[in-house]
Amino acid sequence: MKKSILSIIAVCLCLSASAQSSNFNLGKWTEIQNSIVRHLSRFYVDSLPSEKMFTASINAMLQELDPYTVFVPESQQEDFEMMISNTYGGIGAIIYKPQKDSYVIINEPYADSPAARSGLQCGDEIMEIDGQTSIGLDASEASSRMKGKAGTEVVFKVKKVRSGEIVEYRIVREKIHLPDVQYYGILEDGVTGYIYQTGFTENVSDDVRHAVESLKKQGMKRLVLDLRGNGGGLMDEAIKIVSLFVPKGTLVVSSRGTDGTREYHTSTEPLDTRLPLMVLVDSGSASASEIVSGAIQDLDRGVVAGRRTYGKGLVQRIVPTAYNGQLKVTVSKYYTPSGRCVQAKDYSNRAEDGSVGNIPDSLIHEFKTAKGRTVKDGGGITPDIDAAAPAVNRISFAAVAGGLTNNWPIEYVRKHASIPAVADFHLSDEDYAEFVEWGAKEAFDIRSESETYYDLLVKQLKKDGDYEAAADALSALEKIVKMEKKDALMRNREVIQPVLEEEIATRYYYQPAAIQVRLRTDVQLQRALEQWK
Repeated sequence: MKKSILSIIAVCLCLSASAQSSNFNLGKWTEIQNSIVRHLSRFYVDSLPSEKMFTASINAMLQELDPYTVFVPESQQEDFEMMISNTYGGIGAIIYKPQKDSYVIINEPYADSPAARSGLQCGDEIMEIDGQTSIGLDASEASSRMKGKAGTEVVFKVKKVRSGEIVEYRIVREKIHLPDVQYYGILEDGVTGYIYQTGFTENVSDDVRHAVESLKKQGMKRLVLDLRGNGGGLMDEAIKIVSLFVPKGTLVVSSRGTDGTREYHTSTEPLDTRLPLMVLVDSGSASASEIVSGAIQDLDRGVVAGRRTYGKGLVQRIVPTAYNGQLKVTVSKYYTPSGRCVQAKDYSNRAEDGSVGNIPDSLIHEFKTAKGRTVKDGGGITPDIDAAAPAVNRISFAAVAGGLTNNWPIEYVRKHASIPAVADFHLSDEDYAEFVEWGAKEAFDIRSESETYYDLLVKQLKKDGDYEAAADALSALEKIVKMEKKDALMRNREVIQPVLEEEIATRYYYQPAAIQVRLRTDVQLQRALEQWK
């Protein structure tokens, strides 16, 4: 007994010494930093760029932790609020700035926004903002001038897209809320409801509830909740969404960290505990998306389909700092109902180069769902139904990344006052040929995968001194792998045209139309539905 007590005392003393050592080091380095700043202030030959220095030092310090622990100064509070609520003060439009010495172009006004209600449309050129020319501004500067406190007025001088008429618009800014539920509807089979959710900002759970209620009235017999590409957000909203489908009092997630161990249960009555449910995820589904998909999977309340999720099992808390700043600090890791942590990266152990590694297989454990199925931790949520999206080739990716599929719709709008209903809208052969002619004049990398390897081969042969010997073979190979821009765009029509149709539909019928068009060729969703029993 005496020996046991002595052991406990020894452990406590070790812990105390460790805490004191940690506190000593923290105090030591704080004093060193303050000393350096005092000496620089006194002796440095020029005036110190103090704000720039301290911002850089804070960011460098936080980079040694995880990428989600960040400092937000007072000057960036508006952007931070946008992250939390998806709300800002403005006119409600996406703009496009081809070049700094060109006018701002309205790319897409939001549905029922001040911009849309005033008559601004895709392709309109904003020549002046509050009497100042938009030439010389980059996109972020122009956007900043268009934003402002709700209730204030902003004046635009606009060149209309089709008539060329110069019109003055006086628009009162409003609070613009970008909904996380961008679309919901019944799929072609007439019984499958579909909800596309892009984030977890404030009150999104209310929007999901409304969508489910509406779909049930339309005859929905089963539901797909699409969280692909959803990077997460507020944990409370994730818990509320799960609460729609499980009994009140059900454990959804728990957290363990500096604030202790906490369990989070549903606190409201469910909407439907029997509706067949599929959560669709991919490698872009993270954080709150993984809380929802992990809970649905662990509770055996539905199936998870798609590809393995990102693997962000960290919880952040927002705390105020001096001078109205805010620190978003990681305080704990979260765990699904079975006990899994989905965190894939180990930020606590870094290599000498600062990189972090994935959780090793030796530290991955098995857990059991409510019905006894085996699931594992250490790297996101692995779907019950494996459904891959088709690979996008290099040329198609370049057409999207290079802006062709985003910019040509503006040219299309200039020539077409309207388009058919979304269900009936398709680009004709003539339309696509016009796009090819236009795209061939634009700057983008048209090299295929084969051509990139060809270029590497040529480079290596020259380096090795074998280029001349291989010249004839290379000439024949070059004719096979190299394409003109027109040929490249035409050969990839099957992939590029649906993207163009999606973008064009958005310009006439707003964001929900884009999702409707995308669903027509959503191979990953179709593969998941085929395997859903």
